[in-house]
Order: sequence, then C-alpha cells, then structure tokens
Amino acid sequence: MIRKAVIPSAGLGTRLLPATKEQPKEMLPVFTRDLHGNLRLKPLLHIVFENLYNAGFREFHFITGRGKRSIEDYFSIDNNLVRYLKSRNNFESIGELDAFYEKVHRSNIIFINQPEPRGFGDAVYRAKSSTGTEAFLVHAGDDLIISEKNQYLLKLIRVFEKNNAAAAFCVEKVRDARKYGVIVGKKVANNVYRVRKVLEKPPVPPSNIAIVAVYVFSPKIYHAIEEVPLDASNEVQLTNAIEQLINQDCPVYAVELDSVEKRIDIGTPWSYLRALKTTARCAIA
Repeated sequence: MIRKAVIPSAGLGTRLLPATKEQPKEMLPVFTRDLHGNLRLKPLLHIVFENLYNAGFREFHFITGRGKRSIEDYFSIDNNLVRYLKSRNNFESIGELDAFYEKVHRSNIIFINQPEPRGFGDAVYRAKSSTGTEAFLVHAGDDLIISEKNQYLLKLIRVFEKNNAAAAFCVEKVRDARKYGVIVGKKVANNVYRVRKVLEKPPVPPSNIAIVAVYVFSPKIYHAIEEVPLDASNEVQLTNAIEQLINQDCPVYAVELDSVEKRIDIGTPWSYLRALKTTARCAIA
C-alpha cells in the first residue's frame, strides 16, 4: 500500500513572471465546482491535494523553497477567517473552508525545504528521510490530471505493485515531444509500457510519448539520484535517475492516460490560458 505522497512545489515559475514574483505558480487558481455545484476558483495545488486525499493518501510531504511560505499558510487552519465569515453570514464559503480544513486536520502534512532550485531530481531526493524504506508517490504541484474518481492514480499504483516495479509513471501522447521527457518502451498491456529508455527534452524525440510528472517510486530511486551527475544547468534531472534504474535492469513502467483524461499544465502563459479554458469547460459541463 502506497501511503506517502511527495509534492514538489519549489519551482521558481520564471516563465509566469511577474504573476509569480510573490505568488507560487502552484497557487494560481483554476476553475472547479464547490459542494453545492457553484463555480469556484481554487489554487491548482489545493485540487492536487484533494485528489490525493480522495484517493486515500493521508501523509503529504510538500517540497518548498524560498518564496513559498504562502503554501504553508494555505495548508494551515485559519480560525480567524472562519470567525470573520461567520460574522458576515457567508455560510457558503464557510462550508467550503470547513470541508478543506477537515481534510487538512485528518492529514499529516510535512514541509521540506529545498534550499536552492537544483532540479526536480534534487526536490524528490529531499524527501528521503521522510519516506524511509517505503515506496511513495510523487505528484508535481503544478500538474493536475482531470480523471473520473482519480482513476489515473489507482491505475498507476496498481501497475507499480503488480509488476514489483522500481518506478512507474504516467505518460501521454503529445504533438511536440521536444518540450518534455519522453520514453521508448514496449507495450505490454492496454495503455501500459515496459520502459526501455527515457530522455529529457531531446531535440529529435524518439517517440511522442511524454512523461507526466506523476510517479511511484521504490526507495531505489534515491540511490539512482545519488549516482547521476549534475546537468549543464547544475541541476539533478529525475529522468536521468530513472534512466539509471533502467540501466541497472530495474523494472520501470509507464501508464498512458486515457483519452478522456486531461492533463492540466500551468508552466507557461499559454498553457495557463488553456488550463483556465479547460477547467472552466469541465466545471460548467
């Protein structure tokens, strides 16, 4: 049973400046529905947390850094705000907050500092002392998957456990794979690949199957991260660590998102615009 979720949320969001000068990109809002079916705006990270919670997770390890204090504040219960809303008879908002705070109260939430931005691999490695010898899930704080009843998480965990994998992660087919980590693999079941190679943003992609930043790892990933060198930007790339696992003949699998599942990315102004349009359509539908 995978019990612990690691949520890297320490990226600088430089492509979204100046909006991310004081606000983490993970806290940018997208559209959703509230308990009464009303249209609402929620930070993307809030929805990621709720998806994981609804899938059964209760241990959350947020990887944060400088300028991310608002994330810690957001996941802390604010009784003063509740009292203020009650004084204004704003019961709809109180209901939303109460539901969120109940999830926070029932969860074990840990904030882990990444002192400097040294890549996604380094962010994951920061959770080593917290996850110990257990397998764990990694879900990027700025990636959201719209999936009925969180089936993408359940399928991913099922493939990981069934195959006694060292790593398993979500993938999707894209038009331009040069902007992503991509895989080469053999299809072994419906939407499931045994991964033979991974590459980070290759100029000539060997496939159009791109990695989505939702993973399940065994503790072997930490040893692999320790063994990979820094890249040209002085960062630790997680794809290089996964490639290290493959080179050591560790079983690595990829699970392709279904056609009805949608990945929401907010990394650039254009992708954030698409995210707003997509979440608005899904919320209104």
